[in-house]
Amino acid sequence: MSQPETRIGRRFAALKEEGRSGFVTFLTAGDPDPETALDILKGLPAAGADLIEIGVPFSDPMADGPAIQASSLRAIRAGMTLTKTLDAVREFRKNDNDTPIVLMGYYNPIYIYGVDEFLANAKDAGIDGFIVVDLPPEEEGEFCLPTTAAGLNFIYLTAPTTTDDRLPRVLENASGFVYFVSITGITGTASAETSDVAGHVSRIRQFTDLPVAVGFGIKTPEQAADIARVADAAVVGSALVSVITDNLDDDGKAKPGLSGKVLALVGDLADGVRNA
Repeated sequence: MSQPETRIGRRFAALKEEGRSGFVTFLTAGDPDPETALDILKGLPAAGADLIEIGVPFSDPMADGPAIQASSLRAIRAGMTLTKTLDAVREFRKNDNDTPIVLMGYYNPIYIYGVDEFLANAKDAGIDGFIVVDLPPEEEGEFCLPTTAAGLNFIYLTAPTTTDDRLPRVLENASGFVYFVSITGITGTASAETSDVAGHVSRIRQFTDLPVAVGFGIKTPEQAADIARVADAAVVGSALVSVITDNLDDDGKAKPGLSGKVLALVGDLADGVRNA
């Protein structure tokens, strides 16, 4: 299958030329409120994010741990929607046309929006790819194949439990990169052993030439560096979302300086990846 040309492929090619791994951030759109979230989003590239994943708020985020579940509910309460998420990306693109953006979430909001209309609007807004956690390869006709046809990337998740027999099917129509979930379970809980991750990344590379990004359980610059030594990118989400959680007042509103604290951690994590 031919790979769509997007900012994702260009960024990983540039990272390869630099001889280093990438740093991928995850934050939920509209958390803790649309204005603060946009402020953080605009600051991510300068803080060190090579690629950006944006979580689409959803009322039943079954694959996510408590921190990201809470972020999704905060964003929904603040009025965030899929349409407003695309608007935020449009606003980001006014000043940054290079940093890849991946929307991560669940299929229900896309289905309700309408696949063809959504893909057209997402591409126009400046989205490069999607991770839809509840669409397995068996359902690729729903969204994966239309995404590729629209010239965007569909990124599949793999896990320690994904067998060698299963991997070729998962990767058959994947594009952009492969997201390896380093632990079994939900986001933001345990941390993976780097030696285990290295073995799984090596195994995935036997079946694909796509870059392999590793996420779930990375919380510190040291852990990010460890992962960066064995993978093409390290993904951090729950640790960043937790900074937001820790900087809300009693009414759930952002305290002064919240954005700066999130971006400071992004900088520390990015330094870890770059110094790996």
